[in-house]
Amino acid sequence: MGAPVNREIHLASRPHGWPTEENFRLVETEVPKPGPGQLLVRNRYMSVDPYMRGRMDDVKSYAPPFRLDAPLDGGAVGEVVASEADGFAPGDVVLHGLGWREYALVEARSARIVDPDLAPVTTYLHVLGMTGLTAYAGLLDVAGMRPGETVFVSAAAGAVGSLVGQIAKLRGAARVIGSAGSPAKVARLAALGFDAAFDYHDGPVRESLKAAAPDGIDVYFDNVGGDHLEAALSAMRTHGRVAVCGMIAQYNDTAPPAAPRNLSLVIGKRLTLRGFLVGDHEALRGEFVREMSGWLREGRVSYDETVVDGIENAPAAFLGLLRGENLGKMLVRL
Repeated sequence: MGAPVNREIHLASRPHGWPTEENFRLVETEVPKPGPGQLLVRNRYMSVDPYMRGRMDDVKSYAPPFRLDAPLDGGAVGEVVASEADGFAPGDVVLHGLGWREYALVEARSARIVDPDLAPVTTYLHVLGMTGLTAYAGLLDVAGMRPGETVFVSAAAGAVGSLVGQIAKLRGAARVIGSAGSPAKVARLAALGFDAAFDYHDGPVRESLKAAAPDGIDVYFDNVGGDHLEAALSAMRTHGRVAVCGMIAQYNDTAPPAAPRNLSLVIGKRLTLRGFLVGDHEALRGEFVREMSGWLREGRVSYDETVVDGIENAPAAFLGLLRGENLGKMLVRL
């Protein structure tokens, strides 16, 4: 029997506009051996996320661009098969940042052991991981949501948005409104406890939001940008707050966005628009994990997963995510 083979997805070329399958390449390599302070991890699941689109461009940003002809990276959870680091042993399940490959050579200092008996291993890639902390910190710290307020969430059936809406209700929001991209997703938001939801394909977002929140909104959690942000600014009450998490509507644009055209409303309404990165909120992780774990145990938070099988299908999963084909978290099972 030959030596085991590691399969990786490399960035073959940089996309211009929407990525295609041709921008990715499946590559076979030897399975590496860990050196001092390293772990060899057999990945079980990996995450694909919207922020990865920005890293495919060779531009300066908050994270370095992916290198051409090298594996992409991102959140993954897997089993340690060999360890040269204290505190880690074969069989441990770890969370780390080297997805897009079947075997990962991980620096032990960047890996965290997780308990598969406490929660399904996939949850550490979303509801108990970066995704959940993004929703929690963005809503409660960045936007400073207070009980009794009205909250609007775009891309609300996605991994982050669906949690934002549920956290808002659990923390006392008077009304939570979500936008989504299909009737099935709108129905799912109703099942998750959203007070109102609309399909943004049904008409201008501004009109749909006004119908759902005739008295205005206090907080907007922005995952989309563009016409959603423009609509939210129009609906904002005085001293409203916007947590800008992402602008997926613009990630593949090759021309400047047409909206928002009403940014001057920020002045008269005394609005606050604040962008954020989840890494800036690590101090909240302990509080977040305790509260979210409790909600999960009590059945007060639900989550959805869309799972695609096989490393060879990771590019298709990522492209599907950009097209909004997922319900909840998009994952690849390796």
